[in-house]
Amino acid sequence: MDTILRWAGSKRKLLPSLADYWHTCEATRYVEPFAGSAALFFAIEPEQAVLNDVNRELISAYRALRRTPKKLYDAVVSIPKSETEYYNIRSLDPTQMNVFDRSVRFLYLNRNCFNGIYRTNQQGVFNVPYGGARTGGIPQYERFKSASKLLRNANLESKDFSDLVNQYVRNGDFVYLDPPYAVSNRRIFRQYSANTFGIYDVDRLTEVLELINNRGAYFVVSYAQSPETKKVAQGWFVKRKMAQRNVAGFAEHRRKAVEVFISNFEAEI
Repeated sequence: MDTILRWAGSKRKLLPSLADYWHTCEATRYVEPFAGSAALFFAIEPEQAVLNDVNRELISAYRALRRTPKKLYDAVVSIPKSETEYYNIRSLDPTQMNVFDRSVRFLYLNRNCFNGIYRTNQQGVFNVPYGGARTGGIPQYERFKSASKLLRNANLESKDFSDLVNQYVRNGDFVYLDPPYAVSNRRIFRQYSANTFGIYDVDRLTEVLELINNRGAYFVVSYAQSPETKKVAQGWFVKRKMAQRNVAGFAEHRRKAVEVFISNFEAEI
């Protein structure tokens, strides 16, 4: 199935290749430390999973979707789709809302914001502008229902990626890591908050890969080709695919770029 979220940097067009890794290794459980829209998770529909993201609003929304999909769907579709209503909803302080209402706000903003971007200012306030008519509508309830059923197979966490791997990963797991891009020549800041994965986390990523491998688990990393990628890839299997970069949001700024897959096992993709 498809994810119900719009998400800048989504690997939707690379899902067939990523799914090949999953099917090759015959893993017992799926683990994703940087879940985002969890497009691969929803595509392969694993029977056991751990989904994690440092974005607590995102994970709270997944928990609400898992628990009460119909109530969540009804609440989101009841809000008019308009620029005025979007900014009214955006102006609400989520810290003053209950968990369910925060999840409704998150999903409504996600489906109607510019290019599916999640970005906050230094105070942690979501500040992405309205996306207009081209954002499309809210997915049908059946999608919410199917997503809820699949999420019942997953532990949902909101931790630092290294802590998540250290706590959960065990022999036979498949770990898919898709960190936000932080390359030395251009920090891609538009997509995420000020506290997201950055240049200085690349060394920690290499340590995490060693940990996963030492525990007898499989891993695949997807990352933009860059000097940092060479460091992360050293000693592992590497494959490259062309991918569309859509983060800029404007057609004239979208471009083909090389996506690098780094893994500790060989796969035909």
